[in-house]
Amino acid sequence: MSRMGDDAFRAPSGLPGWSRAHVLTHIARNADGMVNLLTWARTGVETPAYASAEARDAAIEEGATRAPAAIRDDVIASSDRLAVAVREMTEQAWTAHVRNVQGVEIPAADIPWIRAREMWIHAVDLDVGASLSDLPVPMLVEVVTDVVRVVGAKPDCPPLRLATTDADRSWVLGDGSGPEVHGPAASLAGWALGRSRGRDLRTSEGKKPPVLPRWL
Repeated sequence: MSRMGDDAFRAPSGLPGWSRAHVLTHIARNADGMVNLLTWARTGVETPAYASAEARDAAIEEGATRAPAAIRDDVIASSDRLAVAVREMTEQAWTAHVRNVQGVEIPAADIPWIRAREMWIHAVDLDVGASLSDLPVPMLVEVVTDVVRVVGAKPDCPPLRLATTDADRSWVLGDGSGPEVHGPAASLAGWALGRSRGRDLRTSEGKKPPVLPRWL
């Protein structure tokens, strides 16, 4: 972010309809959302990550219009607030349960991973040179695991089996009766996240993989 020139903030990101300013503003608001969830876990007072999905979207749209310097400062300040909230957590607070943005109950101990996942994926979405292949394979495996857990439960998800060619890991979508989709972990993650069409992947039928339902 600090290496991006001011004019780069208005350029398109890797996410349709979002500039890089949108992605960075989203990263900042996500940090504040995680602070809210940690506060909930620590105090027991219900504090949702966002007041509503509409409020979150409006904050991103408005925040993306700010000057680049303001966006940079916001990303740093919100990350610092999150670091403080993490340090304030007690051992007991980490065992508390809260509800994530999708309304699913999760242990507070999952929040650091959720934030790390957010940062890594959106670093790629900024489209300033990073790619999923730069991420460690074990982390990519965990990302695919998260996506499969959500997407596989959707009624319009095709039955598939997934397998990495650079790690000993496989997954099942639906009843697993469909073909196997295999390839490097980075390619599987990009396809599962909806960031690519999976051109580097192949199915056991020799075809390109199907399009999966939206993850989040």
